[in-house]
Amino acid sequence: MKADRPVNLELTTISFPITAITSILHRISGIAFFVGAAFAVWFLQASLSSPEGFATATAAAEHWLGKLILWGLLAALAYHFVMGIKHLIMDTGIGETLEGGKLMSQLAVLISIVLIVLAGVWVW
Repeated sequence: MKADRPVNLELTTISFPITAITSILHRISGIAFFVGAAFAVWFLQASLSSPEGFATATAAAEHWLGKLILWGLLAALAYHFVMGIKHLIMDTGIGETLEGGKLMSQLAVLISIVLIVLAGVWVW
């Protein structure tokens, strides 16, 4: 093994570009939305099962933890949706340069933040 090879396993010292950060977060938001969909299906099933189930689901939705889960689900959906649209736009050839990719990522993050804040206002 060469002694002069570069070794940098400290992730806090690595500076990721915004395009890498948005790509990683896109994957994480997809996983979060997939897991959160299980809660949404349970909620829908409980609310449609009986009047008692509807009351239980309503109480869960009005609890702060239920609102937090719903907001997290909507935030994951909003971010994943906006990033998916960004990928579709880039698949058409728009913003494929390094500068264009950075600009598209910044714009997508800005739109996502606005949608997430609006979802929070709507839920709370």
